[in-house]
Amino acid sequence: MAFGVHKSIIYIMRTDYDMTKGSITRHIIAYAIPMILGNILQLTYNAVDSMIISKFIGENALAAVSTSNPVMTIMILGASGVGMGASIIISRLYGADEKDKIKREFSTTAIFGLFFSLLVFIAGFIFSGAILKLINTPDEVFGEALVYLRIMFVGFLFTFQYNIMSNCLRGIGDSRSPVIFLGISCVINVCLDMLFVALMGMGVEGAGLATVIAEAISVILSMIYIYYKVPLLKFGRKDYVVDKELLKKTVSFGFLTALQQAAQPIGKLFIQGAINAQGTTAIGAFNVVCRVDDFACIPAQSIGSGIMTGTAQNRGAGNFDRVNRTLRQGFIIGLFYFPLICSVTLLFRLPIARALTPKESTAMIAMAVAALGVKAWVFSLATVVNAVQGHFRGMGKMNIVLISTIIQISIRTIVVYLMVDKLGIVAEAYGTFIGWAAQTVFEYGLYFYLRRGYGKKNVTA
Repeated sequence: MAFGVHKSIIYIMRTDYDMTKGSITRHIIAYAIPMILGNILQLTYNAVDSMIISKFIGENALAAVSTSNPVMTIMILGASGVGMGASIIISRLYGADEKDKIKREFSTTAIFGLFFSLLVFIAGFIFSGAILKLINTPDEVFGEALVYLRIMFVGFLFTFQYNIMSNCLRGIGDSRSPVIFLGISCVINVCLDMLFVALMGMGVEGAGLATVIAEAISVILSMIYIYYKVPLLKFGRKDYVVDKELLKKTVSFGFLTALQQAAQPIGKLFIQGAINAQGTTAIGAFNVVCRVDDFACIPAQSIGSGIMTGTAQNRGAGNFDRVNRTLRQGFIIGLFYFPLICSVTLLFRLPIARALTPKESTAMIAMAVAALGVKAWVFSLATVVNAVQGHFRGMGKMNIVLISTIIQISIRTIVVYLMVDKLGIVAEAYGTFIGWAAQTVFEYGLYFYLRRGYGKKNVTA
């Protein structure tokens, strides 16, 4: 038994996985675990960062930083979309054993990313003020928000490159190394926050500078690691090429992925508007639910990413029986996770609500507990939906993922607006269930219809 556990740990610590061979279940779990840890680390860092800014600079500074978050989210969605497009293509090439093309894809995406991020940086730096005015930034925080947002546009140069490199590493099955670099970056960011903000009193400039330096270090570490440890992605001067055909596919996948990822936060903005109309107590309670939601969905999303990479590799290898089994095994893994998160949410919803709300806010706590009581059961659909979305991404059918997400968030938003006056924030939990249920029916219906053609010429385009 001890030997078996030791072998599993060694397997997880590997830096690449050929998912066209061996145990599908073990591949997905080994791929998902580092991603789960990395996402939890990122959410924890975000909370600590907000605490440092709030404690040492004040509410206005925190509001200035928060005002910039929607703009930064859009920037990150663009970077992660292109990165995911590259990851899918590299996974296919890896499965097809076309190693030379992997370097071409990495080179193409890196060069495109450099020029694209430069254009975004220049435009963003110039128009930061206009952007902040467009989103109705209050006058009292406008100056600090402008400084912080301009620094973030500088950081975008590094954010884009990190997303490209980390996604390309995941494309060959290495989900562990990006998490290590992310962890180092987060620790450095917190330390620099304490130095610049708490000790040197640099305000939002210090917070922004800390983030940019940490991002730059993560890029440098990723470059060094790839150069010395990942020959598949290492390219010299002769490999500095832009393959127009690969770029076209990467941008196409990336654009649809970015749209799909943007649909969710846009819908949530409308939902937040409906919740805001219910008053400050409802807003605070909904914030508790959203934080639990963020953490609870991480494993489902990570399993979905494992399914995506496994599907893309096996599609590249032409192994369509294994493509179907990858979805099936990932689905089963997700179902094992559901009872755990459901039980934890139901058992600890009261202490969680108390920990995330002011002591005297009994009404806020009661609202959060009621909503989490419904939401706990809804998490079952998160595993189901993320599994099939990982499959469709791996198959390159990004349009299906986009359409199904729009259907889901639209239904979810409509339900909230119709029911929020009667049910309060519990309406959001019911809206999530109905939206995810509709998305499940739509996507699995298409999957069972389309899989009959897997392995034929019309699905390899």
